[in-house]
Amino acid sequence: MTSRRKWVAGGAVAAAAALGAWFWLNTDPQSLPVGIAGSNGRLEAVDIDIAAQTGGRLKDVFVAEGDFVEAGQILAQMDTARLEAQKLEAEAQIRRAEIAIDTANSLVTQREAEREAAAANVELQEAELDAAERRLVRSEALARASTVSQQVLDDDRASERKARAALSSAKASLAASEAAIGAARAQIIDAEAAVAAAKAALGSIAAEIADATLVAPRDGRVQYRLAQPGEVMGSGGRVINMIDVTDVYMNIFLPTELAGRIAIGTEVRLVMDVAPGAVIPATVSFVSDVAQFTPRSVETEEERLKLTFRVRAKIAPELLVQHIRQVKTGLPGMAYVRVDPAAEWPGFLQQGLVAP
Repeated sequence: MTSRRKWVAGGAVAAAAALGAWFWLNTDPQSLPVGIAGSNGRLEAVDIDIAAQTGGRLKDVFVAEGDFVEAGQILAQMDTARLEAQKLEAEAQIRRAEIAIDTANSLVTQREAEREAAAANVELQEAELDAAERRLVRSEALARASTVSQQVLDDDRASERKARAALSSAKASLAASEAAIGAARAQIIDAEAAVAAAKAALGSIAAEIADATLVAPRDGRVQYRLAQPGEVMGSGGRVINMIDVTDVYMNIFLPTELAGRIAIGTEVRLVMDVAPGAVIPATVSFVSDVAQFTPRSVETEEERLKLTFRVRAKIAPELLVQHIRQVKTGLPGMAYVRVDPAAEWPGFLQQGLVAP
């Protein structure tokens, strides 16, 4: 058994050495044709933090690290007991405000009826006053002719004043009823505003309840579980970290004389250490405008040429979608950039090219 293990171990070492030798011979930058530049790097992807919108207790997490998730898939659930209670309270407030609207409408109807009665009373008192004034005029004429007694004249004068006072009182009642109608209508507006406010509060609570269900914004892979069920999260507390497997790239570093010749969209081909026989097409999506690894002092042209610039080679999203469940980040490899558009790709970068 021991000798067999040694034989297997020796075979594995030999295979690894052969693979490393093949990779080095076929990817040695010194053997690249003019116009093709090479640099090593690792696959990276855009990180997405799935966080709690508002503070609360984490109820459950439904995914594990390394799981592939699809857009819209539920990843975790915050406890919503408090929000559900607030929702019931807001619904009760809506019903209460709607009842207040009905009550205010009934009150307006009642006040309008009172105004009609007051208006009718005003007309009646106006008629009474007109009759009293006519009697007073006749009594005064008859009194001057000594046809009626002074008592009759005094009674008619009192009746006229009484009718005038009654008319003033009726007009005041009419004005009061109109003011009451205005107050009742204001109560309707206030109740309607209360309904609108309660509905807005209900909508806000419903949105918080929806936000308590944490879903994947796009297809990706779970990188880390940052919290466990039962933990109390603050507002914005991160629960899951995932990567967007449709936005994968490799950062490489090229010297000044090469970086200065690269344009956005320049063709790149990636060869990963784990799959040296597969060539992945990519394009330059970013070239840094700030040099990296800057020497302490840059005084000569030779020193300036030692500056390197970060270049990002992005894999086409449509290619990633075709192999979405196989996409992994952190894998090391080589990136080859066609600095000169007229340069021909060497043979090892043409064989095994993955079709987009």
